[in-house]
Amino acid sequence: MKQRSEPALFGVLIYPAAEPIDIGGTVGVLSMARRILPAVAATVIARQAGPVRLAGGLTVLADHSIRTAPACDVTIVCGGAGWSAAAADEPTLAYLRGLRPGAVASVCTGAMILAAAGLLDGRAATTRRHALGAETAAPLDLLGRDGTVRTTVAQLVDAGVVTGGGVSLAIDTTLYLLGRIYGSAAAADVARAIEYDRAYAANRDALGLVTGAPGG
Repeated sequence: MKQRSEPALFGVLIYPAAEPIDIGGTVGVLSMARRILPAVAATVIARQAGPVRLAGGLTVLADHSIRTAPACDVTIVCGGAGWSAAAADEPTLAYLRGLRPGAVASVCTGAMILAAAGLLDGRAATTRRHALGAETAAPLDLLGRDGTVRTTVAQLVDAGVVTGGGVSLAIDTTLYLLGRIYGSAAAADVARAIEYDRAYAANRDALGLVTGAPGG
């Protein structure tokens, strides 16, 4: 566990039509976390460095390509409507396979991309549990369809690879990852700083936080 003054680098992997709320729930939380953990930092990674157009039209500048991405304490894969294209992009999948399993995580449908890379084989995992818009099946059902991944409804699952639930639960997952690196007291202080402490606890009580699930 790191001291609060020690640096930690979070990578946040995005792609065209990733969901902006997942950027807020990861990069936004980490920005606020610097009030408590002054040496924590985030870097945005994409297939290519530079502008990436997200769902809804927002454009974000990726700091690094998957070829130039620095070593990170943890890399979080965002979700969004573009997940299926990202899950079919072999260079992106190869990049993820090259990461240490304990240093990779997902929020929302980012889990679908981790599954496509084979990183969830034999593991328990979660993702968004409801179908939205034109979707004909919930991502959680798709994730568990072939039996390779053991799916569960949860705030998040830590089965070595951390997978977070849907949409705003990106905040919860980022807080949890901060706790893995800096300790639960530091994560609780960040949750209070962003006025999310009661929501974090309520989500855990309602959905459950699954840890220690056997890996593959």
